[in-house]
Amino acid sequence: MFTARNILLMLFCIALLSCSSEAPPVAEEPVVNIYSHRHYAADKLLFEKFEKETGIKVNLTTGKLDELIKRLEIEGELTEADILLSVDVGRLHRATEKGLLQPLVSADLAAAVPADLRDPDGHWYALTKRARIIAYAKERVNPAELSTYAALADKKWKGKILVRAASSIYNQSLLASIIANEGPEAAEKWASGIVNNMARSPKGNDRDQMKAVAAGIGDLAIVNSYYVGIMINSDDDEQTSAVSKVGVFFPDQDKNGTHVNISGAGITKHAKHPKNAKKLIEFLLSEASQTTFATTNHEFAVNSNTAPPELHKSWGEFKSDHQALGKLGALNEEAVKLFDKVGWQ
Repeated sequence: MFTARNILLMLFCIALLSCSSEAPPVAEEPVVNIYSHRHYAADKLLFEKFEKETGIKVNLTTGKLDELIKRLEIEGELTEADILLSVDVGRLHRATEKGLLQPLVSADLAAAVPADLRDPDGHWYALTKRARIIAYAKERVNPAELSTYAALADKKWKGKILVRAASSIYNQSLLASIIANEGPEAAEKWASGIVNNMARSPKGNDRDQMKAVAAGIGDLAIVNSYYVGIMINSDDDEQTSAVSKVGVFFPDQDKNGTHVNISGAGITKHAKHPKNAKKLIEFLLSEASQTTFATTNHEFAVNSNTAPPELHKSWGEFKSDHQALGKLGALNEEAVKLFDKVGWQ
């Protein structure tokens, strides 16, 4: 016969069993694992600072982004990667489309990163910006002669243009932005014009293009802005000598603005340490970290509260083309096909 006392005792036992069967939440181990295409001194400095401030160990795996994305696909749930760090928004878009990144909601990140520099659903956030500028020979080119990317295809510059190969993601994203803003026909016409105006077949990196300008091989180079800063602050006399002969011009100021790409980060879908990953991304977007990116690697800060370094001030303010940023990944394949069609090696 069940008495009130027996019933209360049974309920107490059931509650006790229920509580004991619920395992306590498992705390993340103090580690965060990164797959990164970046290879800069600024990153190393910031990761070391993050480790000291938080006690969270940063494990870094570097490689080409396409290879790292493929690795994430193969590893699936078994991956150790918590963060994917890219030097190009197109690759972040690709990783998002493949379902390799998870949404990250953060009030701090929303405040630090403008809406046009992050995925609408939070799959990735920009960490830095770099502009695709025209580096010109100071002794041979009057900057008043320069205006737009489109103008570089004018016959006036035949045999004068230096630029990387079509395989460069920086060039692919630039052409994708032209497709987005002007349409595929205009983009093809531009790419064909650049091929006709090349001073030599594409080779080398952006620093090599500026060295070639300094050597008189060509008069204009299409390069990323931060490479200018790297060369100015280099310990290599060849680089500092070459860059001293080069001026910086931001094209399309009366139109859509200068093409800007980003480096950015997202948390992987199967991250084992998502809280630590969130802490690191927020740390990298703090004003102090953004200053390190700007002064050490000479990239433009994403966090608008960050004061620009003297080098950036010397270049002057410029209008950026952000309207096409989210479309660069989707248009990458079309850009690659156009390069092939016009014979851009």
